[in-house]
Amino acid sequence: MSIYWPVKRNGTLYTGVTGDLIKRVYQHKKDLIPGFTNKYGVHKLVYFEQHGDIINAIIREKQIKKWRRDWKINLIERNNPEWRDLYYELV
Repeated sequence: MSIYWPVKRNGTLYTGVTGDLIKRVYQHKKDLIPGFTNKYGVHKLVYFEQHGDIINAIIREKQIKKWRRDWKINLIERNNPEWRDLYYELV
C-alpha cells in the first residue's frame, strides 16, 4: 500500500492511498477518474510512502491529512527538494 501526494506546484496538495501506485498516478495524470485531482489539475507525484498493509496506510493518510500545509511542504522538501515528478522514476 502506498500513500501518495500528487500536487500542483505552489498549489493544491492531495493525499491518497492506493494498492497500485503507478496505475493510480497514471489515472490522475490522464484525468481518467473524475474528482478532486481532475478538478484541480493535480498531476505530479512528489512524495510517497510504502506501507505493508492497508490499515497502516490509511492510519498514516488520516494523520497527514490533519497536518498543516507547511508541515506537508516540509516533508516533501526534506525528501524531494526539487519537487521532481517521482512517477517517471517509478516507471
